[in-house]
Amino acid sequence: MKALLSLIMLVFTLVPMAFADDLNDIPLTDFKSNKAISLAEFDKSKPTYLKLWATWCQPCMAQMPHFQKLHETYGEKINIIAVNININEEMKYIDDVITKFGLTMPVLLDNEGQLSEALGLVGTPFSVLINTNNDVVYTTHESDELLDTFIAKLAKGETLASKSDDMLSEQAKQKIIAPWQTGNHTLFFTATWCDWYLKDSRPKMANDCKDIQSAITKKFQQSGDKSWHGFVNHLWTDDKALTDFITLYQLGFPFNIDNNGVLFTHFNIRNIPTIIHIENGKVVEKITGDEIKQLLAK
Repeated sequence: MKALLSLIMLVFTLVPMAFADDLNDIPLTDFKSNKAISLAEFDKSKPTYLKLWATWCQPCMAQMPHFQKLHETYGEKINIIAVNININEEMKYIDDVITKFGLTMPVLLDNEGQLSEALGLVGTPFSVLINTNNDVVYTTHESDELLDTFIAKLAKGETLASKSDDMLSEQAKQKIIAPWQTGNHTLFFTATWCDWYLKDSRPKMANDCKDIQSAITKKFQQSGDKSWHGFVNHLWTDDKALTDFITLYQLGFPFNIDNNGVLFTHFNIRNIPTIIHIENGKVVEKITGDEIKQLLAK
């Protein structure tokens, strides 16, 4: 599984991305002021460069010096914005990154994951260039000369052609959500990578993932409840990663990859792992972190 790490930025560059027409309307939070903000509040006469990242993402940290340099070079001609995806984050870690790399661009939080979903995020770091017509014209996981070339073109006033739109339709999203809007269910949300990718940067989180995932099947069996279903975060995850994950933890109830992050966004899952209980189609309980460990210990 660890071999996947070295392939992340290559493999997922090839995956079709999904884009939305209403990016300006998506609610975000300004990290500095903790106030609600949206992309509509930035200068629409300028193109926009969004960089989606996480503090525990090693390639993200490697790219930060280049990102700051781009802001210093083009910040007057392009809206350059850092967007933290806010999964398994703590605000002090974000502040530490801002200080360490001297980041001077706006830092926003995608607290509900709506922007990540709309942009078809499958892995961080993820750079998105948007022209003044609000068209996504380029996306990449790299921080290289090609990205620099596209940014320079936008800074010179070139509009560039829009990328093809493979956005998951609202109808398709509702089809994914619909089975969980009726009846009673216990849903377990986690990630195939949280036990090993976070091992160095967030050791407690990694250990919690390992302990919870090792014990979750026993709890399912004890419950006698057949309505359990597991979903792994779609970031950096393919079918093989899911198969390896199920085998490693000998998981005893159905698991799927959350397509395009639709369910993570719908249920606002910002911490991994999380358990939610649904009764008559309504979420009645959400459990995460140490609360899950306490539950499993009973």
